[in-house]
Amino acid sequence: MDKPTFPKTTGPWTVRSCEARYDNPWLRVEHNDVIHPDGHDGIYGVVRFKNVAVGVLPVFEDGTVPLVGQYRFPLQAYSWELPEGGGPAGEDDLETARRELAEETGLVAKYWLPLIEFDVSNSVTDERSACFLAWDLTPGTTAPESSEELAHDRIAFSDLVARCLDGRIRDSLTLVMTLAAKAKAERGELPERIAARLLA
Repeated sequence: MDKPTFPKTTGPWTVRSCEARYDNPWLRVEHNDVIHPDGHDGIYGVVRFKNVAVGVLPVFEDGTVPLVGQYRFPLQAYSWELPEGGGPAGEDDLETARRELAEETGLVAKYWLPLIEFDVSNSVTDERSACFLAWDLTPGTTAPESSEELAHDRIAFSDLVARCLDGRIRDSLTLVMTLAAKAKAERGELPERIAARLLA
C-alpha cells in the first residue's frame, strides 16, 4: 500500500501530517495536524477500528429475546445487551454475527435478516456497525472469550423496548437494533412472521 503524501485534503479539511500514536490488534489511534475548514490550524485525534461491530437481535417463537450481561471495562459499569461482538473488517458480517450469537448465547438461528448499519461514534472514530435479526433458534453451548464473564436473561421484546427507552439499557447497538426492529415491524418492513412476534 502506498504511503500517503502530505499535505492532503479530505472534504473541507487539510491534513498536514498523520502519526499513529498507539496501535494494538483491535484499534489504532492517530494524531492529525490539520487545517480546520475555517482556515485555522488544529489537531484531530481519530480512533481507527480494525473490527466491525456486529449485533444480533434473536427472537424466540414466543416473542422473547435473550440478553447478555457483562461488566464493561471502559465504563466501569455493568451492562445488559443483545448479543454483539466484533469481526475483522474483511470478514463477512453475517459470519461474524453467527459466531457471536453462538459464542455468547449458544444459540443457532435458521433465518437471518439484515436489520441496520450505522456509524457508532463518527466524531472521533471510524467504527462501523452491522446488525441482524435472527429467528427459529435452537440451543447449543456458549463459548465466551477469556475477557468475558457473561450472565444471561430472556425477556419480552416489549420489555426490551421499555428498558431502552427508560435508560436501563444504554448500549448503543442494543438501542439501535431494538428501536429499528420496532419501527420496521410497525411499518410493515419485516416478514409478517417475525413482525407479529415483535408487536405482540
